[in-house]
Amino acid sequence: MAEEDPRAASPVAHRQGPPTAKRAQVQAKVLTATEKLLAEGSSYADLNVERITTAAGISRTAFYFYFRDKRDLLMRLAGDVTELLYAQADIWFSGEGDDPEDEIREALTRIAALYKEHGTLIRAIVEVSTYEEDIATFWRGLLNRFVEATARRIEREGQPLPSTAHATAFALTWMVERTFYQQLVQEQPLPDDEVIDAIVGIYRGTVYGARP
Repeated sequence: MAEEDPRAASPVAHRQGPPTAKRAQVQAKVLTATEKLLAEGSSYADLNVERITTAAGISRTAFYFYFRDKRDLLMRLAGDVTELLYAQADIWFSGEGDDPEDEIREALTRIAALYKEHGTLIRAIVEVSTYEEDIATFWRGLLNRFVEATARRIEREGQPLPSTAHATAFALTWMVERTFYQQLVQEQPLPDDEVIDAIVGIYRGTVYGARP
């Protein structure tokens, strides 16, 4: 279903500005309602603003006051979920522990749990990115934060050569993203512990060589 033109739907322009309690409350309602609708089986393509606002208990005018359109909403959702994922990945990114393998394993275990918790949302983001170029660009930009953080950790460890740190980080980051996404869409996903063991082994061999 084609998305409504917000300029025709409401005379109130989308508002950018500092967060307020009211803004945070409305946005939280919209984001929660959208994820709930997706979890109940609605596809992103089938969702329209009317269904979202009804589920959120707000008016269309209020929706367009805080969101440009449905695409803007999906980008906000993508930003929210990547913030959660980054917070868990940072266990390894910023870790100074004696056992980096434990850091990687803990980070991956928590990331796997978040993929399960927000699976319908992540599926929607990734699937829409296959046919909406602006969503694809936005998603790649979000993932680039993980690439850069991974590259910095690799450079701190001294392996592989600094000249290949960014390319290695790029490959590792997108491997994790694709692997956990496939765990969401496969009819018979692999056991999480086996997947995590496999990824830890790849990181151990790639980043640390014979270590730890």
